[in-house]
Amino acid sequence: MPTKAARRVPLPAGLVPLLSQPELETYYGVSDWTVLQWIKAGMPVEPMRPAKPTVPGEKPERVLRKFDLAKVQAWHAEHLPATA
Repeated sequence: MPTKAARRVPLPAGLVPLLSQPELETYYGVSDWTVLQWIKAGMPVEPMRPAKPTVPGEKPERVLRKFDLAKVQAWHAEHLPATA
């Protein structure tokens, strides 16, 4: 049986994976607080369903946030001042 690495295939052209919040923090080199401030300021967040449906009376699932890097970069270009 082939290994997991051998089964890995590239994504079709034009298809880019969404980034999680920790991946976005690493990409920009910022803290979670900074990303939360950007979200409050209107940075685009992709809608995601919780991993498990919530049952009435059960504690709600934590918020899952995913980010389209192209949309985030466009938002930054429009809303944040350029650093030289």
